[in-house]
Amino acid sequence: MRHSGAVRAAVLHDFGATPVFGEFAEPSAAAGQVVVDVAAAGLHHLDLHKATGTFYMGPPPLPSVVGTDGVGRLPDGMRVYFDTTIAPYGSMAERALVPEEATFEVAEDVDDAVAAALGNTGLGAWLALAWRSGLQPGETVLVLGASGAVGSIAVQAAKLLGAGRVVAAARPSAHLQALLGRGADAVVELGGDEDLPDALREAAGGGVDVTIDTLWGEPALAAMQVAARRARHVQVGQLAGVDIRLPAPTIRSVSLDVRGFSVAHPPVEVRREGFLELTRHAARGEIEVDVERVPLEDVATAWERQQQASGAQKQVLVPRAA
Repeated sequence: MRHSGAVRAAVLHDFGATPVFGEFAEPSAAAGQVVVDVAAAGLHHLDLHKATGTFYMGPPPLPSVVGTDGVGRLPDGMRVYFDTTIAPYGSMAERALVPEEATFEVAEDVDDAVAAALGNTGLGAWLALAWRSGLQPGETVLVLGASGAVGSIAVQAAKLLGAGRVVAAARPSAHLQALLGRGADAVVELGGDEDLPDALREAAGGGVDVTIDTLWGEPALAAMQVAARRARHVQVGQLAGVDIRLPAPTIRSVSLDVRGFSVAHPPVEVRREGFLELTRHAARGEIEVDVERVPLEDVATAWERQQQASGAQKQVLVPRAA
């Protein structure tokens, strides 16, 4: 039986532990805040990182509800996406506490779970290209880690934003091959015995102008070795390793620009406009995302699967049954 003044939620009790399904205090809005009735909340690597207590913006209070972003309705019935929450009331609950300025319009005809799946990771992919990369019409784009949540959206976004050729690179999988029908002109399987720079150069048909890099490590170095003159290498993740040994001539010889990117850095208006444009493309069927709707009570299982970084369907937590 639910207690009065409580909501169903995924609650973190100890840093580094798996959140548990249970009850948490009902959020209440102060000035500049809104309570969102949550329909769907994306599960991201960012959420796992925050839960360790080592996130650079500081540890969350304990206990607290996990979850960074989601889709839901305001008290007036308006449907919104939100990309931040006010601790300890995260997005993986029936209701979340959100800064009023952090609510974004969602395009019509987009399912709640799809919109949530296009949140932190999808918007990150879109803005890495549209806002950070300096992509010009006709340029060649390489996506490292293309089968992951960020990478698969980046492949599709690159073509929509005018890339002439798009190369998707990731470990062998059916999901990687499926990207040939979602914007990729060629795929490169990582982890084999072949010379990776040669394979990337052949797939690209020459030098690469823009790399969206979710991996770092050895794949990043290989990508830099096939960069065209004045290319941009946009670094957004480190799934293949934190460090690389980077010879200075690799950057200097082609005037390579290595750019860091975090979805938290673009101004809020840029994020708001980017999300609306992204969901409009999804509504028209121009961007597809594979979504797995997971009941909130199964958060522990979803959390463990997210830690495996399988690159399969995007997991979205659903607080209530349809």
